[in-house]
Amino acid sequence: MDRYIVLGITIAARKNITVLYLEWSCIIMMALNFQASKHKKMLMERTKTCTVRLGDVSNLYPEGAVVWITVGKKGESKHKLYPAYLDKVRVKTMGTLTSNDLGHQNPEINSREELIADFERIYKRRILPEDTVTVIYFTEVHEDM
Repeated sequence: MDRYIVLGITIAARKNITVLYLEWSCIIMMALNFQASKHKKMLMERTKTCTVRLGDVSNLYPEGAVVWITVGKKGESKHKLYPAYLDKVRVKTMGTLTSNDLGHQNPEINSREELIADFERIYKRRILPEDTVTVIYFTEVHEDM
């Protein structure tokens, strides 16, 4: 059986019979969700352009992906703020975060120790400087030109 792929349609020809197979692909839209009201304010003001997530989540948020920036608590409705492009995704330890990472994550946090304390409140567990984090830098995607 001969097979030809033309514009996402597979044509299989065998003697005098031609069968068309439609090949479907889907686009999955990911979201970076923020639960704290302080983050919503910073996102709305565009002063937050980075997020630090506990653990290695780089496979979920690949560099170059487009995601929705959303706000809302777990188990509740989410509110879409805007689409964003993931400019840079880096896996680090909490202890190796830079002042640039901290400033873009939350301009009110001035040290790794303050961020660790904030994470301990959020995750309700002890956070160590050796803990793995994923740093995700993003920029808003505008639809106009």
